[in-house]
Amino acid sequence: MAFSIKKIFETVDDDDQKLSASEDDYYAGESKDIDNSSNKMILLEPRAYSESQQIADHLKNRNSVVVNLKRVTSDQAKRIIDFLSGCIYAIGGTMQKVGVGIYLCTPKNVNVQGKISDDSSKEQEKTEEDIEW
Repeated sequence: MAFSIKKIFETVDDDDQKLSASEDDYYAGESKDIDNSSNKMILLEPRAYSESQQIADHLKNRNSVVVNLKRVTSDQAKRIIDFLSGCIYAIGGTMQKVGVGIYLCTPKNVNVQGKISDDSSKEQEKTEEDIEW
């Protein structure tokens, strides 16, 4: 009836190592179950906050998503951005503003190079300088 405590802890450690290894493989793109050629760029224009879960599902499936928020109200756009920010943080991805109301959301397996400058603030400064009272 003797049992080894060491064996109990060894199996727990082995299970933890297997879980962490499989998670690393998933995000590193080295898993045999995942076909890397199926990565897509999805373009979406949500019309309501309820469609934000669909965007998160695409990100979980390791697809990049361009989100155009011009068809929703500013309050709904803020809620969608907040929701997607949490999702992207959870999967280790990134979000970049591409234009006014347009965002690029990418999972961890996608690298984005470069940055788009925001010219809208410069245009506002020019128009204020051009107007003389």
